[in-house]
Parts: sequence; structure tokens; C-alpha cells
Amino acid sequence: MSAPSTGPGIREIPVGPEGGGPYGIAAGPDCAVWTTLAHAGAVARVTVEGSVAVHDIGLPGGRPSVIAAGPDGALWFTLNQADAIGRITTGGDTAIHPLPTTGAAPFGICAGPDGALWFTQMGADRIGRIDTAGSVTEFGLPVNGGMPSMIATGPDGALWFTLNRADAIGRITTGGDATIHPLPTTGAAPVGICATPDALWAVLIGTGAVVRVDPSGSVAEYPLADPAGRPHAIAAADDGGCWFTEWGSGRIGRVTAEGRISGFPLPDPSSEPHGIAVDGAGRVWTALENGHVAVLSR
Repeated sequence: MSAPSTGPGIREIPVGPEGGGPYGIAAGPDCAVWTTLAHAGAVARVTVEGSVAVHDIGLPGGRPSVIAAGPDGALWFTLNQADAIGRITTGGDTAIHPLPTTGAAPFGICAGPDGALWFTQMGADRIGRIDTAGSVTEFGLPVNGGMPSMIATGPDGALWFTLNRADAIGRITTGGDATIHPLPTTGAAPVGICATPDALWAVLIGTGAVVRVDPSGSVAEYPLADPAGRPHAIAAADDGGCWFTEWGSGRIGRVTAEGRISGFPLPDPSSEPHGIAVDGAGRVWTALENGHVAVLSR
């Protein structure tokens, strides 16, 4: 059962088990959202009516992290501490695909323009590709210790990703050619990234800002009102703007295509919002490490 309304258009839905730690979240093809439970080794399906179904993936300690809808109608997710990629159907059937690299620490994942899933390897300075049959290809990056984090398909048909420890945004073609675009601010520590029809948008957890990157690599930076907000994940809206989480201040932020920023406080400022997604009805969902998902209806 869903919780009562707790704010202006914001409702929280509890997701078990206790201490499961909702982390990544994605809109599925089945009129529901799917969230990883990082501490519980599970994935949960949540509907707007408040129905929750938890699926144990059978890999304790694997730490399911970021999740994305795949081109095959299933959900795909990274297993950060198991060096593997998981797949779950909307019916709950799960498959685990081990990676060839030990210590890869996969994290971000997205559907690519080529019918495959693309993911980052935080521990190996690599970008990976996995097709829907489970075959994996890995591409090295021209950076050491950059910690590639989130990844998104750009408007130019390439994959774009954040380099958290290199203060940079990377681009890789489906053929594996990589380019690194340094950010202007030291200590930016970018994490989340998403694409709108004409640009990439990323959030800087280290300096409390949102950046817009056009496909040429040109960067515009927009600071948050609260520099300690620690923005973590970002998702595109249908109007050219984006929604993002402020992990440090317990808020859902909004940036317009012109760079105007506003925010919505969550009922619990210590809820630790992580992943964020926009569903087909325009509702904004975020995974809260305090054991809930929040939905903001516009």
C-alpha cells in the first residue's frame, strides 16, 4: 500500500526489505518502475498505485546498482561488487552475466543506439558493451584512475559518460573510439549524465552544479543554490529540461533547457535520494536509500 501524500505532489512508497537501500531506478516497459536494492541483492517492481514486488537475484553482496530498460523488453542492471551484469524480465526471471575483467566494478548502464547495453567499469577505466545474448566487449579509455561512472546515449549516436575522478566527460563511439572533454572546475566529480535532443547534461557531486555539454564538447555550468546539495543522478524530461537528485540535501532538483534551477524538498531531508527516472506519463521517480521510492506528479 502506498504512503499518504507528504508534500506538494510528492508521495513516498515503502519498498522492502528493511535496509534494502533503493539505489538505481528506471521506467520499465510494463507501466511500472524498477529499482535496485543495493544492500539486499534484489530488484523491485513498483507501480504508481503502490504495489511492490521484490525479486531476489540470488547473488548476496553483488550490490545491484544502476538499472536501465533494454531493447529486448527486459531490465538490465550492473552488479558493482560481483563484476557482472544482470537481466530481469518483467515477469521476474533473472540471468547473471559475469564480466571477463576482475575488479571491473560496473556501475552505469544504458541502452545504446546499436541494440545493445553499454556500461561503465569504475575499477578498470573501461567501457563495456553487452548484447542481449550476453556477449561482452570491452573498450579501454585513455585515462588512468578516471572512475567512469554514469553513461547515456547522446543525440549524436555516441555514448557519453562521466569520469568522476578525472573531472571530465567522455565520449565513445559504438566502434570504441574515445574522446575526453575536461570540465573547467577542479573537484567537480561528475556522476549522473543524461541526454536531451540537443545536448548532454551532467551533475557535479563535488561542487554542487549542473553542466550542459553540447556534442562538440562545449560546457556551460549552472551552480545550485546549495553548493552542498551533492547532486547525484539526472534524467531528461520531455520539454528539454532535466530532473536530478540532491543526495546531500534531500531534494529533487529541476533544470530548464535555459539553465534555470529550482527544487522540491523531500519530506525527509536525510532520505538520501540516488537514482531518478521519468516515466511515460511524465511522473518523476527517485530511489531513496531510506527504504522508499518517491514519485512527483506534475
